[in-house]
Amino acid sequence: MEPVRHLGLVGLGRMGAGMRERLRRGGLTVTGYDRNPDISDVASLADLVAALPESGRAVWVMVPAGEITQSVIDELAGLLGPGDVVVDGGNSRYTDDQLHAAALAEHGIGYVDVGVSGGVWGLANGYALMAGGDAAHVEALLPVFDALRPEGPREESFVHAGKVGAGHYAKMVHNGIEYGVMQAYAEGYELLEAKDIVTDVPGTLRAWSRGTVIRSWLLDLLVKALEEDPELAEIDDWVDDSGEGRWTVDEAIENAVPLPVITAALFARFASRQPDSPALKAVAALRQQFGGHAVKPAGS
Repeated sequence: MEPVRHLGLVGLGRMGAGMRERLRRGGLTVTGYDRNPDISDVASLADLVAALPESGRAVWVMVPAGEITQSVIDELAGLLGPGDVVVDGGNSRYTDDQLHAAALAEHGIGYVDVGVSGGVWGLANGYALMAGGDAAHVEALLPVFDALRPEGPREESFVHAGKVGAGHYAKMVHNGIEYGVMQAYAEGYELLEAKDIVTDVPGTLRAWSRGTVIRSWLLDLLVKALEEDPELAEIDDWVDDSGEGRWTVDEAIENAVPLPVITAALFARFASRQPDSPALKAVAALRQQFGGHAVKPAGS
């Protein structure tokens, strides 16, 4: 397969649109398709495939994992042919990758899964990329990967992690670590706020941005959030999870690998969604029953 210089990109949402722009700035040709006609380059997936070179076509799918990704890949299986390749850059579970690869292989179509990190800042800063799949397909896609990743040594922002599924497995673990790091920063922030001895909490966090062993981009983003909303009064404490944390914990159980920090961070997100905690109500009731400890009336 020749190096890819013209890419089809399906899904032009927050990350997909930024990727299209970054690829174009990197000198590649990108034909994008989105269900929203206001941002789409073509009217349909068929039109996208028709706009690509006649052979060695590559289509990058950047849509929500699950049924939507499945439907796009199923449609592409009928539009592409031998020698072409499909890239799934969404957050699919690695076990789905193996099914997608097998289905596409029946049509002679290759498959590469890519974990992508960088979020909405990727357009400006570049994206970290973790690829899984056949070495020949990954090699052909290097012009795409190089345009998307940050400047600097390739090995510091791109890896061919292994066979099909390895890219998304690596991204799953990456996101699990992200859960734990964010939770640690959040708990430290809460403790600083709880004690009146520290009168400048945002300034304290900002002072950790250079020179300390806990400096990171996530810390920078927390400082930025506090600059925009010093009391974090404009947002609720309800925290969603997009799946990778759960999958990471599932894999830990499957492989008997202890992940106490990541697991606790995931459970903390579950707790954030409870306006009242039935479990803690039960604890309060038990303390009252066995020790006569005081309880607070509901709604107080």
